[in-house]
Amino acid sequence: MESEDELACHELLLLLAGRLPDVALWRFRDWLGESKLSVLAGTLPKSLLRHGIGLDQREHALLSTGLVPHGADFHQVSSTLRVGETTRPRYTFSESPSDRANTADSVSALLDAALRGRPDVGEVRASWRRGENDEKRVLLVTAVAGWPRLTGELQRVLRVLGDDEPSIEVLPPNFEMPEYHREALANSRPVSVGAVGATA
Repeated sequence: MESEDELACHELLLLLAGRLPDVALWRFRDWLGESKLSVLAGTLPKSLLRHGIGLDQREHALLSTGLVPHGADFHQVSSTLRVGETTRPRYTFSESPSDRANTADSVSALLDAALRGRPDVGEVRASWRRGENDEKRVLLVTAVAGWPRLTGELQRVLRVLGDDEPSIEVLPPNFEMPEYHREALANSRPVSVGAVGATA
């Protein structure tokens, strides 16, 4: 069972999707999946400041709840709180990659085999995110428990399959989704379904 600190960190990392570089986000999620909160406490606030990512009140409260008890520097945490609005990166999402020459999707087939009928997992969907210079798969998974560990597990699977910076969004029930996740879900296709009849 996840602690309150772990759940706060998981929600914060969901809210940072599309804002924090993928190379950092997947690593933070990997550490969280292994309950390495002290490592996160020493690195996440610094990374936010280095990338100029300001947090709103909700996000700042999650950062404080999740990481201050594990040694996060109070001044760094305080410095992440932004005043006013900031520009967020824009992505477009679609159900399929732009290169549709190869319609067979071995990654989706493997994920379906791994997650179909799995306890605690609901719907599993995939979207393709396009930025200025890249395109990548975003996996959206609804689940009722075990979010940080499931995220870490699926990241490891996708890394073995060749995605060095996997984007795995494991969504708890009643999660108040930002625009990033709403758009990804609206432009996604089903991959699998677990034992839970949950939908985002």
